[in-house]
Amino acid sequence: MVTASHNPSLDNGYKVYLGSGSQIVPPADTDISGCIAAVTASGEIAQLPQGDDWITLGDEVLAAYTARTAGLIGPTAPRDIKVVYTAMHGVGGLVVNRVMHAAGFAQPIPVIEQFTPDPDFPTVVFPNPEEPGAMDLALATARANSADIVIANDPDADRCAVAVPTPTENSTDGWRTLRGDEVGALLAWWMIQRGTAPGIFAQSIVSCSLLKAIAESAGHQYQQTLTGFKWIARIPELRFGYEEALGYCVDPDTVKDKDGVSAALLIAEMAAHLKAAGRTVQDVLDELALAHGLYVTEQVSVRVQDVTFISDIMRKLRSETPIAVGDFEVLAFDDFEQGFDGLPPTDGLRFMLEGGSRIIVRPSGTEPKIKCYLQVVIPVSPGALESARGTARDRLDAIGASVRSWLE
Repeated sequence: MVTASHNPSLDNGYKVYLGSGSQIVPPADTDISGCIAAVTASGEIAQLPQGDDWITLGDEVLAAYTARTAGLIGPTAPRDIKVVYTAMHGVGGLVVNRVMHAAGFAQPIPVIEQFTPDPDFPTVVFPNPEEPGAMDLALATARANSADIVIANDPDADRCAVAVPTPTENSTDGWRTLRGDEVGALLAWWMIQRGTAPGIFAQSIVSCSLLKAIAESAGHQYQQTLTGFKWIARIPELRFGYEEALGYCVDPDTVKDKDGVSAALLIAEMAAHLKAAGRTVQDVLDELALAHGLYVTEQVSVRVQDVTFISDIMRKLRSETPIAVGDFEVLAFDDFEQGFDGLPPTDGLRFMLEGGSRIIVRPSGTEPKIKCYLQVVIPVSPGALESARGTARDRLDAIGASVRSWLE
């Protein structure tokens, strides 16, 4: 599949899938790279006659996907929810409308300026819902229409972002875009509430470890993988998988990858259920914090022109490993190049700090970026959630300041 995904308009990449429906992993990836390198080295490209055994997939594939995905929603589930949706100039719009209609929901209110596929992504610098400003048009549309929730896909519709109202005493115009880790926790909670079959709840190593607490408290198995759905989707008996970069797999028997359309549908179902019960998404996040502790995550990343900067940073952190991050002692250091918890080696570093905080540093797999994933965990006593939020914010700010100094 050729796609720019959520990258700038000048980028193109491609995804390669094996016959099982999952993306390639070693050794298939290195075998393919070796063949490409051999062509580059020789300068000769072998010519093969075009075969006639290929087919063009028709609407029957979309029809089957629509029926299967819409069927995830029970016949008695509430459906009264006003959704604003943006396709972010990508291909998700018509598919989301079709699936939502088949599932019995009203058509989402579209962000008109971003609904039609346009490879130039004219209204955003980066068509990634995580990037500052990317959700501005969607949030403006939500305010204008008094929406209940905003759902966004990236251009190839495998990622899904969510924003929710945050009214105050003086205004009803406030909105907040949820972090991918928050959406992952909400979807895990919702799948458990709606009675998913026994199986494994999985996530990438850089994602928030709240999922482990949610899954195990409900009697489900939990597993970590390397970053990317090429690893998550290969887990036998997977029931739910996510990674913090807005990727969610809610129906692995149908799509062995992250899928922003089925995720959007379950988010709409969850929001409608909460609305019918007089509750909000924030209520659920608060309840999860009271039950398992307050998990707060943040990403510090730097986009570079010269990728050697990334390798230099990784080399320095390995050779001059910090013994403290700000005022927090480093209790454990793991170099993922040596393998970790039975996982294959990869380029990444983990720092476990006193007080339960964590930092993971790795190069991006899709962009010229170095990424640092911060997590703090604060125990919460009844009536002390706001105080815990303040403590978490202060701790994240202190750790983040130290991490930013690494990247200068």
